[in-house]
Formats: sequence, C-alpha cells, structure tokens
Amino acid sequence: MTSSPTPDKATLSYVNVFARDIVALSQFYMDVFGFAEIEKIRSPIFRGLDTGRSSLGFNAQDAYGLLKLEEFSEVSGIKFLLNIDVASAAEVDLLTPKAVSLGAKLVKPPYKTYYNWYQAVLLDPEGNVFRINHMLE
Repeated sequence: MTSSPTPDKATLSYVNVFARDIVALSQFYMDVFGFAEIEKIRSPIFRGLDTGRSSLGFNAQDAYGLLKLEEFSEVSGIKFLLNIDVASAAEVDLLTPKAVSLGAKLVKPPYKTYYNWYQAVLLDPEGNVFRINHMLE
C-alpha cells in the first residue's frame, strides 16, 4: 500500500475585503496601524497592505465579476472579523480612540477577555468589524 504525499504546511497570505472605496478604506488601515501599501500590486480595483505576517487586500466591487461572484455580491450581515494584534495593552488603548477619530465606530471598548486577551471591537468606516488585540501573559 502506498501512502499519499503530505502537503506542505499552508499559510495565510491575504485576507481580502470587498470595499466601496478601496482607496479610502486602505488608507484608514494604513493611518491607524501604520501598514505600508504594496505598491507593485496596486490596480484600479485593488490595494494591498503589508501587515508584517500576511497581507490585507481591498477589492473594488468590480472584482465580484472577475471572480464570478456576482450572485453573492448582495450578502448582508457581518461575514468576517479582522483581528489585528499589537505589541501591548497600552497600544490597544492608544489605537482604539485613534481608529474612532479616523472614522471607526466603537462597538466594545478595550476589555480583558475570558481567554486572557485585551481587545477592543470596532467597525471600520465601511462597517466591517475588526478587533485590536493583545495577548496578555
């Protein structure tokens, strides 16, 4: 009996967000977190940001057609949650009001979770949910 080969470990390369305004929304995440744009992949319907471990992409509505997702373009409700880790609880406290001042809506102010993280829950300017996290020791 022959065994099948084991695939290499998979990694997350990108999380892409469909956005009404890819320029404004990508700029929001650059302004709050200091992410740099990956200019070599910029297009009229896409912006990508280097987050350090993976990348965060923003697709214009035209991408629904390119990806043959037109029938799903009117999905409503929260369908994903971005989690952005920072170096300290103090940074969570610093970045939360910064995000709000740049157009985010605070859903839940910074708090300690039952799983020993310190985090805040917000909505970005287009209503996508994200958390600013720090794992406590």
